[in-house]
Amino acid sequence: MIYLDNAATSFPKPSAVYEEVLNCMRNYAASPGRGSYDMSIKAALKIMETREEICKLFNIPSPFNLIFTGNSTEALNIGIKGVLKKGDHVISTVIEHNSVLRPLHSMSKSGVEVTLVNVDKAGYVNINDIKEEIKKNTKMIIINHASNVLGSLQDIENIGNLSKVKGIIFMVDASQSAGVIPIDVERDNIDLLAFSGHKGLLGPQGTGCLFIRKGIKLKNFKEGGTGSNSHFMVQPDFMPDQFESGTLNTPGIAGLCEGIKFIKRVGVDNIQKCEKELISYLFEELKKLPYVKIYGNNSVKQRSPVLSFNIEGIDASIVGEQLNEEGIAVRTGYHCAPLIHDVIGTEYAGTVRVSPGYFNTFEDIEKLIVTILRIYKG
Repeated sequence: MIYLDNAATSFPKPSAVYEEVLNCMRNYAASPGRGSYDMSIKAALKIMETREEICKLFNIPSPFNLIFTGNSTEALNIGIKGVLKKGDHVISTVIEHNSVLRPLHSMSKSGVEVTLVNVDKAGYVNINDIKEEIKKNTKMIIINHASNVLGSLQDIENIGNLSKVKGIIFMVDASQSAGVIPIDVERDNIDLLAFSGHKGLLGPQGTGCLFIRKGIKLKNFKEGGTGSNSHFMVQPDFMPDQFESGTLNTPGIAGLCEGIKFIKRVGVDNIQKCEKELISYLFEELKKLPYVKIYGNNSVKQRSPVLSFNIEGIDASIVGEQLNEEGIAVRTGYHCAPLIHDVIGTEYAGTVRVSPGYFNTFEDIEKLIVTILRIYKG
């Protein structure tokens, strides 16, 4: 199988990820922070080690500003629903994933004013359009760093600067960029950073994180056991315990730790270079085929390793089925980001999405191209 769906979840993982998950399950998968015995202490130390590794990767000031979640969807929900209340105004874009669009839609029913700024056909938002929508009651700006449909990379540094000047909370959805594109929460003035552990960070599914800048007050919507203040009926109000009720996914977090260590050994810049070379080769070869429509930027500049296309006269789902028959895994459809399809004209068909990862090769891309030729001719 040639796996080209890394925008959904990365595969394969570094061997150390598999090994550490199994090692944890066999040797120290006790409840972290809940006991004074060796296994529990070792589990708690692994959790803290992973926090520290993540903080180094994104220049997060303190590991206590980072909480673990089940995925980026949960992290985004905590940030959105924890900050916004009736009467607040929030600005986001039409290229967002449903993990942002659906919570915002839900909040709009509760009196939150939502503005979705348009993007151009290449998938980029104009910062001036954001500026024009800012009001006195604007509480938050939410931006998808890298589109999971078009691969377009937004200028989060400039948007972060604007948010800081205006005193607006800046939230970044880094589901597609964490581990693949350099991110610095200090440089980019990010107040809330949500990301998954199972995509670019090369960890297991069931892992995600939310960075919460010190001073940002969020309401938690989950309460329960934290191992701290257990003799009180009220939820702890300190980080990270306020948001981490229940037993954490210790084996998953242990695996995530190894994924991040692998990224640090290879280097984010080297991973980005490798994946960019693969997507560039695919882009240039598909451009030669007049019956293939590529969506998004006309070059690979400011693009993450994601490419969406359609073959003239063939439904995206059929292309996906025929690629699967040839042992090639891609994603087809709307990719949980429905509004961008109205912009690029694929609202009735969706797209075929290819997202190579660090472990793919040029031979993988070559076989994809050859198979696309065969599908069209067939």
